[in-house]
This record gives sequence, C-alpha cells and structure tokens, in this order.
Amino acid sequence: MQSYLFKNIQVVNEGKILRSDVLTHGDRIEKIDRQIDVNRRVTEIDGEHKHLFPGVIDDQVHFREPGLTHKADIHSESRAAVAGGVTSYMEMPNTIPNALTLDLLEDKYNIAANNSLANYSFYMGVSNSNTDEVLRAAANKKNICGIKIFMGSSTGNMLVDNHATLNRIFAESDMLIATHCEDERIVRYNYESLKATKGELSPADHPLIRNEEACFESSLVAIQFAKKYNSRLHILHISTEKELQLFGNMLPLKDKRITAEVCVHHLHFTADDYAQLGYKIKCNPAIKAPHNKNALWEALLNDRLDVIATDHAPHLLSEKAAPYEQAHAGLPLIQHPLLMMLYYHSLGKISLEKIAEKMSHAVADCFNIKERGYIREGYFADLVVTDLSKPYRVTKENILYKCGWSPLEGVSFPATVCNTFVNGNMVYGNGAVIESVCGHRLAFDR
Repeated sequence: MQSYLFKNIQVVNEGKILRSDVLTHGDRIEKIDRQIDVNRRVTEIDGEHKHLFPGVIDDQVHFREPGLTHKADIHSESRAAVAGGVTSYMEMPNTIPNALTLDLLEDKYNIAANNSLANYSFYMGVSNSNTDEVLRAAANKKNICGIKIFMGSSTGNMLVDNHATLNRIFAESDMLIATHCEDERIVRYNYESLKATKGELSPADHPLIRNEEACFESSLVAIQFAKKYNSRLHILHISTEKELQLFGNMLPLKDKRITAEVCVHHLHFTADDYAQLGYKIKCNPAIKAPHNKNALWEALLNDRLDVIATDHAPHLLSEKAAPYEQAHAGLPLIQHPLLMMLYYHSLGKISLEKIAEKMSHAVADCFNIKERGYIREGYFADLVVTDLSKPYRVTKENILYKCGWSPLEGVSFPATVCNTFVNGNMVYGNGAVIESVCGHRLAFDR
C-alpha cells in the first residue's frame, strides 16, 4: 500500500494551525505528530513553507452527465475538481434524463465509479409526480447525499410547484432536503414587466428579474415547510441580504435543522461586473448588487451561512453568447474555489482556519459524511497541499473544464494548489492531473 509522509507542514484543521508531520497508509491518515519516523518505505512530501488542508467538499455541482456531455462530463469536471483541491462533490439531478428514479440515479453512480477522480455522491431529483420514488430513495440515506427540490425553475425543467408534493416530502422524508429557492411567479412578473418596458434585455437586467424578493419569498416557504414538519432543510446558494434574517447562528451546526450554503461567485462578483463579463456570470440565483455580497461575507463569518460551495454549472461560450432569454445560466468554478478563498485570506477577509471549516469540516458535518472533512487519524486521506507564497494565474491553457473557459481568466491568485490526495492517492501534482485511480462513493452516518 502507498504511504506518504508530509514533513514539517502547517496543518490547518479544527480551528488551529500546527506544524506537524502527517503519515498516510493506504486510503487513511495513520498518524499526526510533531515528528514521525517510519521504518517502512514511504514517499516523503516536503512541507516547508506549505499548508495542508483537508480536501474541499463541494455540496453542489452540475457535471452534466448523462445527456449534456457536450458541456461537461464526470471525468472532465472531476479532473478540474482535484486540480483545485476539491476531493469530494455532490452532483445535481438536472441531467438528461433527470435523475427522478432510483435506477436513473444509480446509473450516475455507476458512471462515476469508473470515471470520477474525486469522491462522489448524487442527489435524488424531485418532480411534481415522483413522490413515492423520492421516499424510496430516502430509505437509502446512508448512501445518497440528499433530495434536491427546484422551488424555482433552472436548467433541466425540474420546477416543483405542487404544494401537495412539497407537503408530503417535507412531512415524510427524514433525509436532507436541498432546495433551490426562487419564486417563479415573482420572476415571471419581473421579466414580463421589464420586457414590456425595455424590449431587449441586457445582462444587468438579470438581478432585477431574479431579484431579492423572489429569493426571499421562496426561501421563506421552504423554511415554513421545514418548521412545520421538523424537516432537515439545506437551502442552496443564498444570494441576498434579505434572506439572511431567516437563518440563525445560536445553535452549533450539528444541532441545526435548517442550514444554508453560500457560493463562491456570490462572495466574489457583484452586479457591477456584468458590464465587463456579461452573460459569463449569468446564473440562478443571480449575482446581485454589492450590498448583498458584503452581507453574505458577514453572515459567513458569523455562522448564519454554514458552508461554501461552487454550484459549478458549465455551458459552452456559444450558449452564453445569445440574447437574454437564450443565454444559459451557470458558471464553471470547481477548479478555483480554494484559490478564491485564499485570495480573500490574503486580503484579511477570512482566516485559514475558517476556510477549512466552511469548505470541509462544516460540509462533512452538515451532510453527516462518514470519516471525511477533517485531518484526523483513521479518517480518509483526502488532503490538499498549498503554497501561499506562490502565485497562480488562470489562463485558457490551464483551464481543465470541458467547456474551455472561466469567468476568472486573467486573474492572478496569490496562492497555488500544489498537490491533491484522494483516499491516499496523489491525483494532482506538479501542475498535472494523475489519472491512476477513481474516487469512492461517499457514505453518510445517518
């Protein structure tokens, strides 16, 4: 079995940064100590001037397989993921066909088992008419990350607006329910009003159409359902200041029944960026006015927002270069979330310990992921080596997304992902992906 010994490295873990040695054996972390000497053959990693993070866990991605593989696929996007320090992901059901049956869901797991370099899980999708199948999936909660409900239309035509369906799922499922919250009635009204006034719409109109009120009203409805039935609710990609009043920080994460996610693009971009980037940053929910970004940062740091994700959602540039109605919504981001947060660390915005918490520890706790998300003896060796003093510039040449572009092209980050390890195997190093083994299906302690 392969063993690695990380020597004299700054370990960022569980609210502390400690200089340590870390020894792996097979797929596990064997020992963490100030100094480790071993008698067996190991591959030594020089940790001088480096930091070791637990692997990033991304709880919301769209890898487009099956059915949309001209944009992306599980193999291509998992390569990009590990290059960015993402060692595990949870993927959404709005593929073609939609993952609305257990058989279709297992088809995706089978694809990943043979093609994904990172660890993986897939959400069960909900429609207005598949409640029985969803509840059957919930019985397998130790092997499926959650149930996904689109309470607002998005790519894949999976809008769920039948209150009888919502009532039954919230009442009868004890599995984590993840929601996309945008009120379709408000979105439609805003679109028709603006269209009638302006005629031709622009990228900057997107946050006016998918506005704060649409997000707030839908999130409020989801929370009302969850409180009525004491459901386990996780609201995805919070994008507005107004929604933050719906979430609390008085309980530790493990005791929360309602949790919230923020995505890197809502922490990074604002509506001011439409002028330069146009439809490249069109996404649902929309990137909004700057005051929202400021409020999201505050809520992330004070624990009203629990986890950081990417909502990685690639489209071809040709699908972005269209009039408003046809320009696809979604950004490719999974190669760069850790670098983005390390950039904000360099600005004094967030500590390294908080990055590890919100991108790894809290995600593992939120989903009850078994033996991942922390640097602990006996846990899976999902690890990321970073160099905070070595800059990295995003270029067309080093982008690994199948779609071939990034809204971050030309941006220089102050840090570099040096190595990524998944289940004790080095899958990224020296600027190259190492395709020797596939990741594991995530398991959940529920």
